Amino acid sequence: MSATETEPPVQLGAFSVSLNVKDIEASTAFYQKLGFTPFAGDISQNWLILKNGEAVVGLFQGVLERNALTFNPGWSQDAQALDAFTDVRELQRELKSQGIPFAAEAEEGTTGPGSFIVVDPDGNPVIVDQHV
Repeated sequence: MSATETEPPVQLGAFSVSLNVKDIEASTAFYQKLGFTPFAGDISQNWLILKNGEAVVGLFQGVLERNALTFNPGWSQDAQALDAFTDVRELQRELKSQGIPFAAEAEEGTTGPGSFIVVDPDGNPVIVDQHV
């Protein structure tokens, strides 16, 4: 590869912000006032995914330790399965080759659903969670 060419960026999949909320009912009401509508999840199980256009926010009460960035390989922003995508285990190998440490890893030698977590320099978790 020449100096003028660049490698394509790592494709992590659909993006959302996952929020650790204290009161899922109050948070849902707040985000609905901002134009978000429920998209997936089950508020009775303390998790709900809301959308406003392409923006996706996940609300999680008692599920996450802290707010996180979430990526879903194999999904569109509308949670539809994609025909082609980079598997979570391949993403994990690529990031490991770049020296990124992992807080949790997808099991190698498997296929289908899997996830890993890396933590940015400021302590923010980045969850890569493949459902397909």
